[in-house]
Amino acid sequence: MISADALAVEFGGTTLFKDISFVINEKDRIALMGKNGAGKSTLLKIVAGAESPSRGRISAPKDKVIAYLPQHLTTDNSRTVFDEAAQAFASVFEMERQIEQMNVELGTRTDFESDSYYKLIENVSALSEKYYSIEEINYDSEVEKTLFGLGFVREHFTRPTSEFSGGWRMRIELAKILLQKPDLILLDEPTNHLDIESIQWLEDFLINSGKAVVIISHDRAFVDKITTRTIEITMGRIYDYKVNYSEYLELRKDRRVHQQKAFDEQQRMIADNQVFIDRFKGTYSKTLAVQSRVKMLEKLTIVEVDEEDNSALRLKFPPSPRSGNYPVIAEDVEKKYGDHVVFSGVNFTIQRGEKLAFVGKNGEGKSTLVKAIMQEIKHSGALNLGHNTMIGYFAQDQASLMDENLTVFQTIDDIAKGDVRTKIKDILGAFMFGGDNSTKKVKILSGGEKTRLAMIKLLLEPVNLLILDEPTNHLDMKTKDILKTALKEFDGTIILVSHDRDFLDGLAEKVYEFGNKKVKEHLGDIYSFLSKKKMENLNELERKN
Repeated sequence: MISADALAVEFGGTTLFKDISFVINEKDRIALMGKNGAGKSTLLKIVAGAESPSRGRISAPKDKVIAYLPQHLTTDNSRTVFDEAAQAFASVFEMERQIEQMNVELGTRTDFESDSYYKLIENVSALSEKYYSIEEINYDSEVEKTLFGLGFVREHFTRPTSEFSGGWRMRIELAKILLQKPDLILLDEPTNHLDIESIQWLEDFLINSGKAVVIISHDRAFVDKITTRTIEITMGRIYDYKVNYSEYLELRKDRRVHQQKAFDEQQRMIADNQVFIDRFKGTYSKTLAVQSRVKMLEKLTIVEVDEEDNSALRLKFPPSPRSGNYPVIAEDVEKKYGDHVVFSGVNFTIQRGEKLAFVGKNGEGKSTLVKAIMQEIKHSGALNLGHNTMIGYFAQDQASLMDENLTVFQTIDDIAKGDVRTKIKDILGAFMFGGDNSTKKVKILSGGEKTRLAMIKLLLEPVNLLILDEPTNHLDMKTKDILKTALKEFDGTIILVSHDRDFLDGLAEKVYEFGNKKVKEHLGDIYSFLSKKKMENLNELERKN
């Protein structure tokens, strides 16, 4: 359907990739993988037509529609949420307007025999034929259905997009893409600002839409469920696997073992021939044999072993000071903004050492309750912290709160106290900010680098209650695994606000569900909770039917 032919990207004397070719077929669901900086987002932009390659080209039939969702975007602030989403049908609405305008002109003109009148009749006929060939759609209904699926409620529809955060604007843009029913959907980190229910809705949509999809994502559960093919970019070339992400990891491991074996065998062969050449290069009777082996070595193509990303975050939380038995106790907690109730009647007791998750749709109060626990906002009811409770807090917008004009070193130096100040360089090195990286300004860091930098603050002082609000946004899979392991080994109490099912799996022992202005406790892990929710939803549907 769509083909990439001999693509290459070069800048500043550096080759990002070269001679990359592949075909995207109808119904392909492809995960684009590779370490940070390999060129994934660049390749996606080239396929979308948003950037041009140094060499090579993208070929696609003219009638194929390609829709692209970048990581960062802006919507029109002057439109309402509904009107902005309805821009997906802007071309259809423009056709309606033109047909209506031409029909008005036909009704008012009297030069029935003129060439221009006949031309106008031809134009309105051609445009009407094109318009009526489009599948009949209830546009308002389609817009509503898609916005509901992505977590919006009806009262959001008439509000201007300027009132919404970047995450919600991303959902509006995603709604526009899905409503276009494109032949190829390109998504760059689409789950970063979606809650679990919206991610599941998006999964179902992409699987059942029957269209081609190419995804860049660090959400392993999402990628595994959606994709049937994995294209890896490494060392300037690609490897194409007709399997999902988990199976690709095993095949990649096998590939590297075979490459290493072939490389080692070739190096032994080169060494053996070099010994022969060095031994007999002055021997007349061996001249032809020596020359033959020299030519053979000169023409030899050296086997390459794919690089391994050995840069690794070394993360271990310091031992936590002992807290009381119950670090947090909530009794009839309620939060209102004017007449709007965020939640009420919230009661729970968190025991020392528990690891629990706050989940639910965006806007249901997860981050609000965290701020109440942090005593950053006022509320009614009692929210008591236990004896010697010491909180380490990672806010959802932690990375954006940093001064972008400071360097990495200055950012940590400004908040470090006491003996820690003598260990700043060691700490930065453990977080992959060693050497010249410590002098980088915050404003040029990637999303993942900013998150890592913000997380260093949690290590500067011992704590016994970690509260992490969406800590995995912008982190790659490898770094998420390291963070997850460190949290498992942490001997204190943890509250996690997250939509990342794979990250929560095996980490959260209890789930608190936010919804309908209530907070409901579920014993068990994230997947037992999701299984239970699915059954509840199915039973609710049956009752309605």
